[in-house]
Amino acid sequence: MEEVFREAVNQLEQGEPLVVATVVRTKGSTPQKPGAKLLVRRDGSGVGTLGGGCVEGDIWFAANELMKRGGPPEHRDYLLNEELAAQDGLVCGGTMYFLIDPVYTPGEYLTYATEIDRAYQGGPGVAVATLIKAAVGGSPEATGQKLFIREYGPTEGTLGSAALDDEAVEKARGLMAHGRSDYVTAADGAEYFVEAYTTPPQLVLCGGGHVSKAIAPLAKSLGFLVYVTDDREEFANAERFPEAERIAAAKPEAALPTLPINANTFIIIATRGHRYDNVALEAAVATPARYVGLLGSKRKTVLIYEDLMRSGIPIERVKEIRSPVGLDVHARTPEEIAVSIMAEILMFRLGGTGLPMKLEEWRVERLRDKVAGERATAAASAEAPAQTL
Repeated sequence: MEEVFREAVNQLEQGEPLVVATVVRTKGSTPQKPGAKLLVRRDGSGVGTLGGGCVEGDIWFAANELMKRGGPPEHRDYLLNEELAAQDGLVCGGTMYFLIDPVYTPGEYLTYATEIDRAYQGGPGVAVATLIKAAVGGSPEATGQKLFIREYGPTEGTLGSAALDDEAVEKARGLMAHGRSDYVTAADGAEYFVEAYTTPPQLVLCGGGHVSKAIAPLAKSLGFLVYVTDDREEFANAERFPEAERIAAAKPEAALPTLPINANTFIIIATRGHRYDNVALEAAVATPARYVGLLGSKRKTVLIYEDLMRSGIPIERVKEIRSPVGLDVHARTPEEIAVSIMAEILMFRLGGTGLPMKLEEWRVERLRDKVAGERATAAASAEAPAQTL
């Protein structure tokens, strides 16, 4: 989505109109999820994607037509049945809901797009709530109204009522830390889509040992900005960590205050011993990072938690620590442990459950019964005597 807003700023600064189509909700299996965007320029070219195939082609056409004739934002659904999916080589069977949002003049949208682009580059987090459906008894023409929400600072616009705006602001604050989105149905029947934008995720590795060395390239490949701190220069250098944005050859408690840590920062404590972990963890929980993980055993965790509580760290903050860090995959080697840790970080950041995605047994049994029924029908047809006229 970053490229969509960057191009929106570019087009609007030149006085060019554009249309932004956004997936606001999905049901079933679909090629894209909420938040996916396609920007269509005046000449019909575009930036971004809605999943390709017939879905994207039809929404692209609708965006082009809206650009030509003018008119308000449109909300429409798209049923991707098995036949349509098969035409594009997809295995889908769901419904996608779109907001096709024209921007004819720069106006407020240029301000929004500029601040969103700035958030991607490291600026304060922001969010946009867009009204999809007015409250019961409200005007359908209200579709597309926006409330722009800043992490620090005033809001702009409205969804139509102070109560709805307050609800959207509270929802946005929870989504802003990790740049998530959500489709909300309010008590009065209004429906709105909240999209939050923040800096790229950041990973701070406290300790330059074997596990951190295995984590760094994996995190980098997943789009994280990597920072490393270790007071031993032989473990904190660019040759050992070429993926790092910054390396601090200092103790974590001295290095952490110098790093650009925010709510979208993930800190892993993996120093060379209990004494160092203890101090590093106390420094980490004092930062605004929403995810702090400690590498080690449960016994080590218990001892360090006791020390944190004696130091006056609130129990609510202690409960937020992920320790022992990582998902239980019976990891043993540094590389396996790195995968376990990054898997948990992705689960936390993206809102997953960490549970297996394996097809349920009842579904497999239903398929078995279906296939058995088809075979029985085919066999009966083959054995039936041919009819003569």
